[in-house]
Amino acid sequence: MRVITIVGARPQFVKAAVVSRALAVVGGSVDERIVHTGQHFDDNMSEVFFREMGIPRPAVSLGIGGGTHGQMTGRMLESIEQVLLADRPDWVLVYGDTNSTLAGALAAAKLHVPVAHVEAGLRSFNRRMPEEVNRVLTDHVSSLLFAPTARAVSNLTAEGIRGDMVRQVGDVMLDAMLHYRTRAEGCSDVLSRLKLDPRGYVLATVHRSENTDDPSRLAAVLSGLGVLSEVAPVVLPLHPRTRKLLTADGRLGSLPGRIRVIAPVGYLDMVMLESHAGLIATDSGGVQKEAFFCGVPCITLRDETEWVELLECGANVLVGADPERIASEGRARFGRSVPREPLYGHGDAGACVAAALKIDGAPTVPPRKPVPGSVDAAPID
Repeated sequence: MRVITIVGARPQFVKAAVVSRALAVVGGSVDERIVHTGQHFDDNMSEVFFREMGIPRPAVSLGIGGGTHGQMTGRMLESIEQVLLADRPDWVLVYGDTNSTLAGALAAAKLHVPVAHVEAGLRSFNRRMPEEVNRVLTDHVSSLLFAPTARAVSNLTAEGIRGDMVRQVGDVMLDAMLHYRTRAEGCSDVLSRLKLDPRGYVLATVHRSENTDDPSRLAAVLSGLGVLSEVAPVVLPLHPRTRKLLTADGRLGSLPGRIRVIAPVGYLDMVMLESHAGLIATDSGGVQKEAFFCGVPCITLRDETEWVELLECGANVLVGADPERIASEGRARFGRSVPREPLYGHGDAGACVAAALKIDGAPTVPPRKPVPGSVDAAPID
């Protein structure tokens, strides 16, 4: 069985490491080829993950990075189509909600190649987010949907996607954390290198377009983090997009408070920083979950999240870009304990994905049943 895995951004490298490892040991012969779109292309955002996590080297590197969402997705779609026409895989495997995810799913669906979507069914219900558009469209062209939570399954059911094509398997990022955390403790020196005291700092990440594309919103987020840094220093591994914007308007050298900017770090260093932080402030979906896995309180620099379970159990709180809420919620939560609940499975999601792909073979795409009363159920003139 031949599987083409489409990746392009650093969260996908983490997820792919888990499933690729499981595919390598599943019964029978599975030939996996990785296609790297190039969405994240520099060493700290890409290459270091392949080195540290033992991910098979990409069979194809498309080198497509930069440009608008439409430009990037269109170029990826064209290039991935050529790969699929040449290889004729049994499955195309995509992860998450990036432009690489959507391009891979669309290219495969138009060629009638079955699509398997890992991390299916997530919804923020904010269609202004490009990630929300990507994940919804990907789910609706997929043949096999691997949902991390019961809520994700419910979201798919509400959209008419149900039955055997939907599998609740847990979250592959939990698998990754369980597998790599001990290794990180043994080989990462990031805490000593940065002279950080365990539980004595705030770890922050800011990269979502909703925060970075609006200068006033980005300024408000940084202002809140600056006030929060009065409690403890804020360590900010800076995404290249955010760095470029701050450099362009001259703010990079004059950030408020004790915000300590560092370059993006590899996965093992990031796991160490997450595990030993007193608080995590982020607009990343993956980092929200990793904070929970590490037992570290989190404040989310967004107005909504697809990981609603973390809000409901009290591990996370939405603060948006409000400087006062960022500072007050951060102060209140710094150093607090986090509920321990099995919200995302038991660390065997990768094995479940690999087994399902192997057992199911290469199905045809089943028809969707429209939800009564929805737009999909109405006749088309």
